[in-house]
Amino acid sequence: MTFTILARDPDTGAIGGAAATGSLCVGGWVLRGDLRAGMSGSQGASPSTLWGEEVLDAMRTGQSAAIAVAAVTAPDRGRSFRQLVALGLSGEGAEFTGKDNTPVMAGRGFDNGVAAGNLLRSEAVIDAVIDGYLGSGGSLPERLLASLRAGDAAGSDTRGLLSAALLVLSPDQAPLTLRIDYSRTPLDDLDALHARATSGDYARWCTQVPTLSDPQRALD
Repeated sequence: MTFTILARDPDTGAIGGAAATGSLCVGGWVLRGDLRAGMSGSQGASPSTLWGEEVLDAMRTGQSAAIAVAAVTAPDRGRSFRQLVALGLSGEGAEFTGKDNTPVMAGRGFDNGVAAGNLLRSEAVIDAVIDGYLGSGGSLPERLLASLRAGDAAGSDTRGLLSAALLVLSPDQAPLTLRIDYSRTPLDDLDALHARATSGDYARWCTQVPTLSDPQRALD
């Protein structure tokens, strides 16, 4: 019901994720992140928000993404209806896709990232999401937004899209968490919200809030 990408920028140490779906509130359901652990995306026919938190907890203790995904998914008797992607701070990604999710399903890892989806027009959607990210320029958020556009153009969710979200965490920047919970044009709206959030007074204010690298930063 959703396609999601998680990626790491090796130059800045930033981690991020983007997701889109033909249902409501994809950001709240799918994306989780922690600069001390990594990123996760939990989705599927019967998604578990618990998975998204649990895999971050596991990676926070030093487990790799692959080991953490296996540990979280194996004991869940409903796992065949769920899908999980995880990305560690080193850029290692892992994914799990249960066999009873709605076809077409796909998951792929790539250098410093991972992507997956279900209820897709074809597996080419996930290939396009990855290619859209790798083939674009600009900041990590801009590349993630480009990846959603590419996935949509390649066939998207079979129902079309109703919500989209972006989550980017950086050691030296304020968190960027943007959600379009319901719209007939969620990618357009997410692009517009990103432009507003990264310009003007709001962007200037964000440069003065605490970050992991400067936790005591405040207004001058």
